Amino acid sequence: MLSGGLKKISNSAEETERIGREIGQWLPSNVAVCLSGDLGAGKTTLIKGIVSEITGASPHEVNSPTFTYLNIYEGKETVYHFDCYRLENEKAFLERGLSDYFDGLCLIEWPERIAKILPKKRISIHISYLGEEKREITYEKNPL
Repeated sequence: MLSGGLKKISNSAEETERIGREIGQWLPSNVAVCLSGDLGAGKTTLIKGIVSEITGASPHEVNSPTFTYLNIYEGKETVYHFDCYRLENEKAFLERGLSDYFDGLCLIEWPERIAKILPKKRISIHISYLGEEKREITYEKNPL
């Protein structure tokens, strides 16, 4: 289980996905995982590993819900994958009824778009570019 913050370095998309699987092994149920980082940093790649580990879905089945805002993956646990990139603010999120899914394990890309309504029980993950393929993945558990 995570205590405090951790940092991992990834040298490829495959390694980022593997780190996602590692994270999926210790993620508790009913928590929001807030993923931030520049466009193309690898948030969805990390999510592929998390979802694969938790639900057994193939990473190829996992994609970012950029235009639908939410993908739901069923398995031993249900995972709700949000992409808030195209949302203007929290009001747009609430108007679509998306907060109804906050009762489960939520993976949220671009959480800063809905910062005021994020669940209190959450883990923050930030992905930074260190080079063309190299990424730094830092994660921190927020007070529960």
